[in-house]
Amino acid sequence: MSINTWPRCYLLGIGLLGTLASPIALHATAGSRAAAPTAAVAAAKRPNIVVLVADDWGFSDLGAFGGEIDTPHLNALADAGLRFSNFHVAASCSPTRSMLLTGVDNHRNGVGNLREAMPTEHVGKPGYQGSLTRNVVTVASLLQDSGYRTYIAGKWNVGSEPYNLPNQRGFDKSIVQGDTGSDNWEPNKQYLPHLPQVYWFEDGQPATMPAEFYSSQYFVDRTIGYINADQRKDQPFFAYVGFQANHVPVQAPKDLIDKYKGRYKDGWTALRERRLAKQIALGLVPPTTRMTTMSTTGDWKALPEKERLHMERQMEVYAAMAEAMDVHVGRLVEHLKKTGQYDNTVFLFLSDNGPEGSDYHEAQPWLFFNYKQDTETLGAKGTYGIPGPGWASASATPLYTYKFWAGEGGIRTPMLMAGPPVRRANQIENALTHVTDITPTLLEIAQVPQHTGQYKGSPVEALTGMSLLPLLQGTATAVRKPEQTLGYELSGNSALFKGNLKLLRNMPPLDDGVWRLYDLRTDPGETHDLSTQMPEEFAAMQADFAAWAQANQVLDMPPNYSPQKQVMINGFWRYWLPVHGKTMALILAALVLLPVWLLVRKRKRRL
Repeated sequence: MSINTWPRCYLLGIGLLGTLASPIALHATAGSRAAAPTAAVAAAKRPNIVVLVADDWGFSDLGAFGGEIDTPHLNALADAGLRFSNFHVAASCSPTRSMLLTGVDNHRNGVGNLREAMPTEHVGKPGYQGSLTRNVVTVASLLQDSGYRTYIAGKWNVGSEPYNLPNQRGFDKSIVQGDTGSDNWEPNKQYLPHLPQVYWFEDGQPATMPAEFYSSQYFVDRTIGYINADQRKDQPFFAYVGFQANHVPVQAPKDLIDKYKGRYKDGWTALRERRLAKQIALGLVPPTTRMTTMSTTGDWKALPEKERLHMERQMEVYAAMAEAMDVHVGRLVEHLKKTGQYDNTVFLFLSDNGPEGSDYHEAQPWLFFNYKQDTETLGAKGTYGIPGPGWASASATPLYTYKFWAGEGGIRTPMLMAGPPVRRANQIENALTHVTDITPTLLEIAQVPQHTGQYKGSPVEALTGMSLLPLLQGTATAVRKPEQTLGYELSGNSALFKGNLKLLRNMPPLDDGVWRLYDLRTDPGETHDLSTQMPEEFAAMQADFAAWAQANQVLDMPPNYSPQKQVMINGFWRYWLPVHGKTMALILAALVLLPVWLLVRKRKRRL
């Protein structure tokens, strides 16, 4: 049976549940443990849930969102389900993942910033632990309590403390990379000097990893293995696959890379124009959408031929890595079809933030000794691909900025859902939605009551997201009221959403730290500042942001802060000193003692 022809009895049951369940009924069991389903609820078969998290994909990379990259399996899910064209996340990985797993704003769940980019002045302050605090509960825990089988494979990145590992956060089985990432061919090889080693965990213990793998293939293999090995076949499962694609180092199988040979010879500006035209045709953005060229986007035609060829290959590898991930998503989908589980499975796909636009200039000395970057072998084992700001701007089409920044290109990403509760096949949803909405949505789909500030007898943070089920079923046109605000901040880059309006401030070095106002309904590219045309709304939204920041204990950034530079500074204390401290001390001692020795020797000669 196709994904569009779900059993009518299930649809009627879930629709009746959504219509009749009052807030009192949904929250009546808040307390120590999510209650077992009532007899009426248990009669309806609860669906499996598969969450697919891509890493550093831009808004237009997916074929179903305007891209030319071959992603047929994800496109098929989009055709069978609902695409969200106004979905927002944080501009870096761990803050987004913390909200995805808990439904709680990252400043309230402990991940006020990416640990690697956090200034020392913020470390340990309320909301800035850099990992999940004990006062939040994950969606996996709630699903597990209600009878779901729960699995995770891939990138975790919300805390490696013993109490924060997946086995303590609601997952029955887990194989995870604890930090921001690793090499995609050699799992124990670091992609940047962040920590003394790459930390992998299996079921809460240090994992023994193979010497080589391909990350996307491995994570899907482990997920399929978990589903097959579990004997509780009568219970639904929740599977979370945290891909490393397309995080640096950008790497992919050579046959896929060669497939894209010559496809990007016209450069990033031409690619942006082609993608925007397709997005308009699809209805993802309005026909009047304009784009701005960022200061970091170079003139393709002005580049020397050798550099153009190198940058072409960078994008060929990037496209191949995205397609490789799609291939393995297809393997998981096919497995569920063959085993008769597909028709009762909800699929959710999103990217954790916008595309990587850093040029990694500060990391080049370390990369030089650890990776090759020559054009001919890019993508292979031992090489390091970096899309850079030009291709990142194309990936984010038609949006402004990319990863780390609060422009739409950094925080608006592709998201789609398909499966039993989705009654709107091959449609686009333009309502404002947020990553914190995922947890309440999955709980409602799974017929699990939300907690209301208590879990197992202890107080926890209340959910801040909204269930998207009314949008999935076509019973509502929005989940937020026009006057409702949604605040955002990461590394000083800030935003506030209210209806169709967005208040935006991006800090140096990419921008000037000045507040601006945009109407995202007509101007998703953030090209026309309305602050002088709408002074009352502009002032009111600044006040709203200030109130939100105070309520969420948002800290101001120190002077001259840069997330990219801070990553390298933190790397000195967390990698260089622990790993090479003795060598560095010896070199320093030699530099200090050598002049003294030479001076003593010179004096002896005089005597």
